[in-house]
Amino acid sequence: MLAQSIKSARLVSRISTPSFQRSLSTSTACFGISLKSRFKLPRPIQQPAGGIVGTVNDATPIPEVDRSHGSYHWSYEKMITLAMLPLAITPFATGALHPILDALMGTLLVAHAHIGFQSCIIDYIPKRVFGKFHSFCIYLLTAGSATAVWGVYELETTDVGLVETISRVWHA
Repeated sequence: MLAQSIKSARLVSRISTPSFQRSLSTSTACFGISLKSRFKLPRPIQQPAGGIVGTVNDATPIPEVDRSHGSYHWSYEKMITLAMLPLAITPFATGALHPILDALMGTLLVAHAHIGFQSCIIDYIPKRVFGKFHSFCIYLLTAGSATAVWGVYELETTDVGLVETISRVWHA
């Protein structure tokens, strides 16, 4: 008798609880797909309270001067952006472009994208918080940029070039 009442109680609980709710509570969705993400970001490095290293009387460490970072980096980025402006307008306004200028436009475009994404990685995945994951992201960006430069080279040497490709896509 007791066994039958336990069976009927289980049956009632199964009927009253929808199957999707049961599967969500066990973190297993229909068709055997888990709702829990298997991808996990690396844990951030523990920071000192308030972000202060040392005491308030310690001197602030001055970073080394590097001509490829800091204010020079920002100046290079602005020069690349300004150089791209006439290179982007001229071929569409005149209808003709020399292959060297076309290759320069493609290379500057990749450099501009590389510097922009590098700034995003530096801002949103800081090295002091994420450590090796920051370096890995910079490595992936550099590998992607090198692949893009190789793609621009292939486009310029074996095909019609960047500007003509954009023009064909635009008029397609």
